[in-house]
Amino acid sequence: MIGMDILQPVVALAIWTMVMWAWMYATRIPAMSKARVGPDDAQKTGILDERLPASVQWKAHNYNHLHEAPTVFYAVAIVLAIIGQGDGMNALLAWIYVGLRVVHSLVQATANMVLVRFVLFFLSSLVLIALIFHASISVFDIHL
Repeated sequence: MIGMDILQPVVALAIWTMVMWAWMYATRIPAMSKARVGPDDAQKTGILDERLPASVQWKAHNYNHLHEAPTVFYAVAIVLAIIGQGDGMNALLAWIYVGLRVVHSLVQATANMVLVRFVLFFLSSLVLIALIFHASISVFDIHL
């Protein structure tokens, strides 16, 4: 179908989000057990950040981040697909966005180098802005 190529990176980012979900629980549950933090204890604000190793929490923080800016990506990508503009350059930009977010996740979940994360987040935001711009041109019928 014309304009639907962009749905591949949408699904890829959704898959990656679930990979981070699994990684988060694979590290967090054993860490909670080791730190003697029960499920009811976890409802207290900040207790997990206080009692679990930072490297365990990095995965959870990244999983949360994958539900922030990427939600705008999902919406814009689906709009581009619906209006038949989800192929070519827009599909390429979507794949670049997904690649940057995956690398961002890997950096945050492992070494958590904040400056590197910032650069990756900034670059992914520029790509997202380009996708929003392309969607705006079509949806608002702007002739440049």
